Amino acid sequence: MADGSTGKSDGDGGSFALKPWELHGEGREFEKLGRELGKAVGTLEKDLAALGTPWGTDQPGSAFAAVYGPAHGELLGGLKALAGQVGGVGTGLHTMAERTTDTDTSTADGFGGGPRPATGPAARPAVYAVPAATSGPGATPGAAPAVPTDMSV
Repeated sequence: MADGSTGKSDGDGGSFALKPWELHGEGREFEKLGRELGKAVGTLEKDLAALGTPWGTDQPGSAFAAVYGPAHGELLGGLKALAGQVGGVGTGLHTMAERTTDTDTSTADGFGGGPRPATGPAARPAVYAVPAATSGPGATPGAAPAVPTDMSV
């Protein structure tokens, strides 16, 4: 990510800023790089196959083939996997951007930053809702809301 474009430190390591639109942009770049690497690996694979077996069947050629064959397969397999992983980084950056946006929106709504209904108090987000079992008779008014078990966004 160019020049730390998704974050700016205050110098003391106490804060940073994630910009979802920049994460999406970097995600598109990683996806593009993954596709380009995949195409390059495909071209390499075709070009190597077109060479055939020029080393021959004599003793030195056979010795070379015994080493080259497995290494060739491992190399191409590793490069294909790498292309997929590079593209996967892009997918992960998109997910991070979406979760950052969702978290920011949820947090703002939780602090009253979201839209209010035309009449009545602001609605509380679902994660802060008191379960029905604790809202019946005997429930303590103003008691702390239940904590959700899954905090992932």
